[in-house]
Amino acid sequence: MTLKTTREYNCLVATWALILVTLALRLLIGARFPLVPDEANYWQWSRHLALCYHDHPPMIGWTIWLATRLLGQTELAVRLPTILGLTLTAIYLGLLAARWFSCRVAFHTVLLLQAVLLYNGAALIATPDGLLIPCWAAATYHAGMALSERSPGHWLATGVWFGLGMLSKYTMALFPASLFLAMLAIGGYRRQLTTVWPWLGLILGMALFSPVLIWNSQHDWATFRHVLYQGGADNQALITLRFIGDFLGTQILLLTPLVFLMLGMAWLKPVRNGLRHPDIVFLKLISLTGFLAFFVLALHVRIYGNWPAPCYLTGIILVAALFSPGRVHGRGSGLWKSATVLALSMSLLVVGQTLYPLLPLPVSLDRAARETVGWRDLAREVTRERAAMPHPDDTFVFGLRYQQASELAFYMEGQPETVSINRWTRPNVYDYWITDRDLIGKDGVGVYEWKGMASRIATLFDRVDPPRELRFYRQSPWLGRQLVRTLYLIRGYGFRGGLRWQPRDPDDIRAGKKLSATPVDRRGRHGLRQAVAQRSEVCSDNG
Repeated sequence: MTLKTTREYNCLVATWALILVTLALRLLIGARFPLVPDEANYWQWSRHLALCYHDHPPMIGWTIWLATRLLGQTELAVRLPTILGLTLTAIYLGLLAARWFSCRVAFHTVLLLQAVLLYNGAALIATPDGLLIPCWAAATYHAGMALSERSPGHWLATGVWFGLGMLSKYTMALFPASLFLAMLAIGGYRRQLTTVWPWLGLILGMALFSPVLIWNSQHDWATFRHVLYQGGADNQALITLRFIGDFLGTQILLLTPLVFLMLGMAWLKPVRNGLRHPDIVFLKLISLTGFLAFFVLALHVRIYGNWPAPCYLTGIILVAALFSPGRVHGRGSGLWKSATVLALSMSLLVVGQTLYPLLPLPVSLDRAARETVGWRDLAREVTRERAAMPHPDDTFVFGLRYQQASELAFYMEGQPETVSINRWTRPNVYDYWITDRDLIGKDGVGVYEWKGMASRIATLFDRVDPPRELRFYRQSPWLGRQLVRTLYLIRGYGFRGGLRWQPRDPDDIRAGKKLSATPVDRRGRHGLRQAVAQRSEVCSDNG
C-alpha cells in the first residue's frame, strides 16, 4: 500500500468517525432542551396525519409520527428525523467529494458541514429544512453520478430524492431548475437532455409529490396560496431595497463570515487546469443558482435566513476542494483554518447558550431563551387552572397563537388536544382540525401575550374571568434573574364560536373563496387591523 493510498484510507476512516461522533453528540444534545414552538407545532402535525398541511408539505409530520411511535413522545424523538437528516447529508456530500476529488476533500467537506451554524440549527431544531437538506444532497449526488457516468439508475434515484424533497419543502423546486441550467452550461452534459432518463426521473419525482396536489385540490390550494403570500404576491412594491441588507446579513451570520467569503471566492474563481471543468461548473451552478434566486426575491420580500440552506451544499464541496488542506492544488490556506475555527466556535456558542446561559446576553438578544424558557412551567399552571374549572374534563385549552397552543399540547399532563384561536393572527393548520361546532357551549382555559386582548376574547364566550398575569424567568450567572416572557391566563365559560382566522382584506391571497366571503369581525375591520398590526412581526411564520 502506497503512502497516498494509506493517506486516503486514513481520511476515509476519519470521515466516518467524524460523522458518527457528531451524530452521537447531536443525539445527546437533542434530548436536553425543550421543544421550541415550531417544533411543538410540527409534533402536533404528527398527531393529525394528512397528505399535506397548510404551511408545508407533510414529510416533517410523517417522520415525527414514526419517530415518536418508536421512541415515545419525547424531545429527542421529535428531533430524530432531522438529526439523522444531517448525518445523511454528510454521507452524500462526502461520497460526491470523494468520487470527484479525493478522500481528503471529502473529510474537509464533512468537517465544514458539521461546523457551520446554519446546518447545526437545521439538525437540532426539527423543521422541514432538516429533511429538505438531505434530499437535496442525495439528489445532487445521484444527478452528478448520472451525468458523469450516463447512468439511467442514477437518474431514477435523482427523481426519487427530488420527490421526497418536494414532500419536505417547496424550496426543492429550485433543484431541477439549477440542474437544468448546469446541463445547459456543460457541453458534455447537454446531450443528456435529449434522452428519456432525466425526464423519467422528473416524472417519478412529481408522482411522489402527488399527495400534496391531491390535498390542495381538496382544500382550495391553501398551501400554494400561503407560499405565494410568503413570496410577496400581495406586496404592491415590485422592487425594494429594504430587505437586501437583512438577507445578506443573515446569510453571513448563519454561514459565518469567513465561510461566506470563501464561498463567494469559489463562485468567482476561474477553473484551473487539472480540475475537471464539468465537475466544478456543476457544483458552482447548483449552489449559485439558488442563492441568486433568493437574492432577487429579496428585492421584493423578506427572505428568512434558513430558506437558502440547501443551495449552499455543493458550495461547501467546492470550498473544500479549492481552499482546504485537501485541496486539489497546493496547500490549504490560512483562510480555511480561520473559517473552520470561527464556524465551529459560533456553533458551539449558540448550542451551548441553548443548553445554559453561557453568555451575558439580555433576553431581547437571546433567541434561545425566548424560544425555550418557561414552557413546562406554563403547562403546569394551565393544568392546575383547568383542573379548577367546573367541568375540567370538558374544558378545552387554547392559545391565541399556534406556538402557545402547541407547547401546551406537548408539555401539559396527558398531552391533551389544544386549540389555536387564529381569529386575530393568521391562518394555520389548527383551522383544519377543530371547528366552532366542536366547542360551542364548552368552557375554555387559555393563554395570550398581548395584554389588551382580554376584551376581544370576552366576545367569544358568554363570560370570562379577569385574566391572571404569569411571568417566566431564567437565572443567568452573569445578569441574575431575567424576565423572559409575560403571558396572561384567562378562563372563559360558554364558548360562542370564532376560532378561524378572519382576513383584514377580503382580497388577501391567503383567504381563498370560503374565508373571503366570511364577515371580518363584529367590531369592524379597523379594530381588527389595529389588533393584528400590533404584533404582525411576532405572528409571522419562519418559512
